[in-house]
Amino acid sequence: MAQAGAFGARLGRFLHLKDAPPSLVTRSLRGVELAVTETRDDNPIPGLSGALTPEDAFLVSLKLHDYPDCELWERGKCIMKRDVRAGATYLYDLKCDPRYVIDKPFHSLFFHLPRSALDGIAEQSGAPRIGDLACELGVGHDDTVVRHIGASFLEGLRRPSEANQLFIDHMMLALTAHVAQTYGGLRRNTELARGGLAPWQVKRACERLEADLGGTLSLQQIAAEFDLSVSHFSRAFRISTGLPPHQWLLRQRVKAARQLMTVRDLPLAEIAVAAGFANQSHFTRVFTSVIGVSPGVWRREMQGAPESET
Repeated sequence: MAQAGAFGARLGRFLHLKDAPPSLVTRSLRGVELAVTETRDDNPIPGLSGALTPEDAFLVSLKLHDYPDCELWERGKCIMKRDVRAGATYLYDLKCDPRYVIDKPFHSLFFHLPRSALDGIAEQSGAPRIGDLACELGVGHDDTVVRHIGASFLEGLRRPSEANQLFIDHMMLALTAHVAQTYGGLRRNTELARGGLAPWQVKRACERLEADLGGTLSLQQIAAEFDLSVSHFSRAFRISTGLPPHQWLLRQRVKAARQLMTVRDLPLAEIAVAAGFANQSHFTRVFTSVIGVSPGVWRREMQGAPESET
């Protein structure tokens, strides 16, 4: 599900990339487009980066490559030089026209968070809207949550056919909430976080997910059926089932695949697609992580006969 995306194209121009970098996009908060984009250039065009159109939005950037002696600009002026560290998280206020001098290889993950998305998180959390994020130019944060979410997104960007929409929605929601709390001072209303879904809601939500093993439905679409916010639905679903929706869906795919594997002459590649996986490789990775053995081994054990991994 990776795509160029409007913001990915803007980042490409900003960094003078030959091609627009791939992005994963969600509209799970107020219909606003949130995007995560991987940018990399091992042989960049030297010079000052382009300009991003000023807007009431923020960039959260996880650096994947050291960038020593980085010349940082804001509002058309050179502000400082700082060493940018791989593994650190940096925040940029797009109202301030952040730019930098490109003079060495770079590799970063960028999350684009419009103000309206942060307002949506506050509203869904029953909390007041936050002010500006703590964006201090050149200051990197040792943020394990952003690193974890970033690593998950990197896998999705590199295997886009395996990144279902529920996964993208869930991870971007988690990232936005974390940023709002950690760098914006958001305080959630704990009263909203206690209960799960009603039994009929659990049943209906699970039926909707089972009917869409390919994962094309968004969290926003499912939550809207119960007149719930995305964050409320996602949290309540996890309380009720023990898993977030995208993980629950993966378990259902494995369940469907196990049922299909009782049909002895069905190839694993065909089973993979029928159960909602992107391909046989995706099927094997997920099945092995959940069950502990590969699909071929599991089927041999169930049927008590030798079989090839096809």
